[in-house]
Amino acid sequence: MDDACTPQRPTTGTRRKPWDSIPYLTANDEDKYSYMKLVGKAARACARQCLVVRPRAASRHGCILLYAARGRRFASQTKATPTQLEARMAAIPISRYRNFCIVAHIDHGKSTLSDRLLEHTGTISASDANKQILVCVSRWFSSEGEIDVAVRGQRAYHWQDKLDVERERGITVKAQTCTMLYNYKGDDYLLHLVDTPGHVDFRAEVTRSYASCGGAILLIDASQGVQAQTVSNFHLAFAQDLALLPVVNKIDMPSADVPSVLKQIEDSFELDPAGAVLVSAKTGKGIDAVLPAVIEKVPHPLGDRNKRLKMLLVDSWYDNFRGVVLLVRIFDGMVQAGDNVVSLGTATKYTVGQVGVQIPDATPQKVLSAGQVGYVYFNPGMKQIKDAKLGDTFTTVGSEDAIEPCPGFEEPKPMVFVAAFPTDQGDYSRLADSINQLVLNDRSVTLQKDHSEALGAGWRLGFLGSLHCSVFQDRLKQEHGRSIIITEPTVPTKIIWSNGREEVVQNPALFPDTSHPHIKNSQLLEPFVKATITVPEEHLGRVIELCEANRGQQKSIEFFNKDQVILLYDVPAAQLVEDFFGKLKGSSKGYATLDYEEAGWRESKLTKVQLLVNKQPVDAICKIVHTSQVERIGRQWVTKFKEHVDRQMFGERITIKVASG
Repeated sequence: MDDACTPQRPTTGTRRKPWDSIPYLTANDEDKYSYMKLVGKAARACARQCLVVRPRAASRHGCILLYAARGRRFASQTKATPTQLEARMAAIPISRYRNFCIVAHIDHGKSTLSDRLLEHTGTISASDANKQILVCVSRWFSSEGEIDVAVRGQRAYHWQDKLDVERERGITVKAQTCTMLYNYKGDDYLLHLVDTPGHVDFRAEVTRSYASCGGAILLIDASQGVQAQTVSNFHLAFAQDLALLPVVNKIDMPSADVPSVLKQIEDSFELDPAGAVLVSAKTGKGIDAVLPAVIEKVPHPLGDRNKRLKMLLVDSWYDNFRGVVLLVRIFDGMVQAGDNVVSLGTATKYTVGQVGVQIPDATPQKVLSAGQVGYVYFNPGMKQIKDAKLGDTFTTVGSEDAIEPCPGFEEPKPMVFVAAFPTDQGDYSRLADSINQLVLNDRSVTLQKDHSEALGAGWRLGFLGSLHCSVFQDRLKQEHGRSIIITEPTVPTKIIWSNGREEVVQNPALFPDTSHPHIKNSQLLEPFVKATITVPEEHLGRVIELCEANRGQQKSIEFFNKDQVILLYDVPAAQLVEDFFGKLKGSSKGYATLDYEEAGWRESKLTKVQLLVNKQPVDAICKIVHTSQVERIGRQWVTKFKEHVDRQMFGERITIKVASG
């Protein structure tokens, strides 16, 4: 802020009104309060999504938002009309299409790089909201009547991170897509970009994104080097036969070690380090070399627009007016409004209402043709979640027998289960609608009805991890205004009965007691995960101790370079959901990274821990644990409930116990 615009601190004992600090309001302005309301109204929407502001009770005029656009090295282009865009895209042959995604370890700069690429192609301008810094100036009166002025903080958010929870947490949760037009050596190219999540809990989003791409940018932080999820994402992309372009980001940081990272790329992935692109997504340095490298290395999609329609359903979301909107990849043929199509998975027929692409917002088009990725919705709209099966293939009515369905996607298997209940049973039906809409947009969540004697009707939800569960709860509150009560996360248990029958128990309350006649002769198994941990050598000892304390079984240890170590452990999934990642960060001072995948079932000594209040079991509070954990968990539960249950609330003493078996 310029000195002329900086609010001056009043002298002690002087009480000034909030607008007196704003130089462009004079003492003769008659409607200062109305002006302040106008300023606040214009900024309130941005304030809700970009930062947490001071509560209203603190000051009637507590927040004024001032915008400062950060300069970029790329000049914005004049926005073309939808008709001009469509004509320009129609003239581009499929040989000049490129579909690619960005994959990396969490917080290596995927969304920032996406922003710079969108700027470089003129898809968004340097004045768009994703490149603005919101400076919140909070004012409140001190006891002497003075005005204290403090800059609460600065926060920029990325265009690709559309969800509120993504902006709050600074992570990508949903894979976001955008179509770009780029002129290279005098020819127009149609580029389709997918920004994927980096956290392991959202891996299903990454694998689905690969189905619509021919290549991937493997992004690596120049200061951190190759991390656990970098390795995991490489193997996923390599298995899909994607062309890989290594890009080293954050080269402007003082701690950047580019030669070391290039050697890691060669040693770990057998990729030519000479082909790596060096960039700083934050400053824009080197960005102009990324897209030419994508065009040269990523192959164009295969397809023939003159063949019968073959359309793959990649993702979906719910629109209150249009119903279910589908994100699709066209392999062959064309689709346009008015076409009659049929699902090969459900045999349901639909009439196409509109097709289009995202540049970056939804832009209607007359036609989507082979090689393109865009959106489709039907008229009348698709209403049921079960009808939008990800990986399903659509074709024109009458061509069902002539089209071979796409392979589809592997169904993600939930690792963590919670029971969820409405805070008010009267909101059950409205909450059910909200949950169904979120499940439509996040197919990694499994949903089935549940009931508790203590909490009433609810649901049992399955997630890919603890963060996945937490994000789902945040989205439910932010996007739908619904709050739920959830139980402690648990993992499923498998029982192999004496007669050979197998049963997977997801609800701990349904796990048989030791009094069950057949449980003694049965096998009890719990899920394990294969954890890949990268950690600096100086923290190796503490990390190994943590893994051993959580019943981990070491499989290998590899000294990756001069100061990085890669550990492979088999860890019980039950230990992973008990904030193992947080403990790992604490043991390594934040430097360790974690990636994991399923490692099957292992036989274990398991038992059910149940909370009893006045000798009556509380079905919503029980857990399946290893016998070595029973006493620790039991003491934690009893101590916690003793603190929160007031004996004066009842006429007699309350007895709280934890029973095992």
